[in-house]
Amino acid sequence: MKKIVTSMIIFMALSTTGFAGERPQALSVSPFLGGYTYDGTQHMLTRPVYGLRLGYDITENWATEGVFDYVAGETTGKYPDVTRRHQDLNAYSYRLDLLYNFMPRETLVPYLAVGGGVTTIEYRDDHENTDATFNFGGGLKYFIADSIALRGDVRHVLAFDTHTLNNWEYTVGLSFLFGGEKPETPIAKTPEPPAPAVEAAPEAPLEPIPAAEPTPERMKYCVSLDIEFDINKADIRPQYHDEVAKVGNFMKKYPTTTAVIEGYTDEVGSDDYNMQLSQRRAESVVKFLVESFGIDPSRLSAKGYGKTKPVADNSTDAGRQKNRRINAIIDCALDVKELAPPPERLCMTLKMEFDTDSAEIKPRYYDEVNKVGEYMKNYPTTTAVIEGHTDNIGSSEHNRKLSLQRAENVVKYLEGKFGIEPSRLSAKGYGSTRRIAYNNTPEGRQKNRRINAVIDCVIKK
Repeated sequence: MKKIVTSMIIFMALSTTGFAGERPQALSVSPFLGGYTYDGTQHMLTRPVYGLRLGYDITENWATEGVFDYVAGETTGKYPDVTRRHQDLNAYSYRLDLLYNFMPRETLVPYLAVGGGVTTIEYRDDHENTDATFNFGGGLKYFIADSIALRGDVRHVLAFDTHTLNNWEYTVGLSFLFGGEKPETPIAKTPEPPAPAVEAAPEAPLEPIPAAEPTPERMKYCVSLDIEFDINKADIRPQYHDEVAKVGNFMKKYPTTTAVIEGYTDEVGSDDYNMQLSQRRAESVVKFLVESFGIDPSRLSAKGYGKTKPVADNSTDAGRQKNRRINAIIDCALDVKELAPPPERLCMTLKMEFDTDSAEIKPRYYDEVNKVGEYMKNYPTTTAVIEGHTDNIGSSEHNRKLSLQRAENVVKYLEGKFGIEPSRLSAKGYGSTRRIAYNNTPEGRQKNRRINAVIDCVIKK
């Protein structure tokens, strides 16, 4: 018992804030060792136990584990059967456990566990005994990295033989997590920006050399790109395709221009992960320009800066959204003729939110949907893609169906009230896969229960 208490104190002393803990849909592998104490009536000595747990996090709170452990045991000299005194034995246990994690996003994660299985004891004299078991207990996980945790565990194991046996198992080990959703815990406090420092050997600046100032015969033309991303995504949102197209058309018209695409993230997650995510965002834009506009890859470069250089406060959802972005540094061009001014465009958007687990359009959004209907009636060549989304409450399959139902309800409303042809409308459900806010607060979940509409723009004549 002293060993158990000491282990618990050590884990509590190590507790600090920092790394995120459990994450939904992650797989875990947990080797362990410890001690196993048998019921006194079994006349067996306490011996080391070794084993392995294979787990799956159903949600961030609930998990299941398959467990195997082994004890190389020995009977005591007080065994009632004289022929089996001081006899060696091998004990094998197999069980399935259900765990509930408290404070799953913290560095220190306490949990309770319950489960059942069987234990087989093989004696040296070839006698074998198999009993059903039931266990309950708990433990602590201390995350020393995003996917690695130290772990301590205590179980009361009931073995059902001719009478109920009360055994104890106490172990320590490591847990390794694989896959699953990345942690959503936002950084609680934005650090003060560092004081400017003079670098001994700065890298060559990314900004292109400014073009010469225009003369009366030559005009200077420039283009910029600023777009934002969903949480933990590198896909270009459909609403920004036109913005990226402006860059593509500009670079096609002026084939000597080059561009540096810079990707950024908010402060949620580890430094390494955010650096990789920002690089993927930049490369996604480069790929779009190469494949859609035929821009030579040698004219484009992608650079990820992770969570550095924030443009907004990371302590709010709105600020984190602004930091999940792309900026592009693009050469300006000189031309002898003036570009024709772009035609004036008329566009329409639709954004609305839903109650928890509901696909019903709230009355306060009727005016917004009506504007879309009038717009599509006035411009009969336009089409619209209605995208439905959910928060992370519920299973993936349930959320996918719910998000699709939300989108279909908007489509039915437009068809029924405004007579919009079904061929001009399509509904898509994305479940909880495209978040615009973090799901760890009621406000964030409300923002994610939404509809977005991608609607054609028209040229005003």
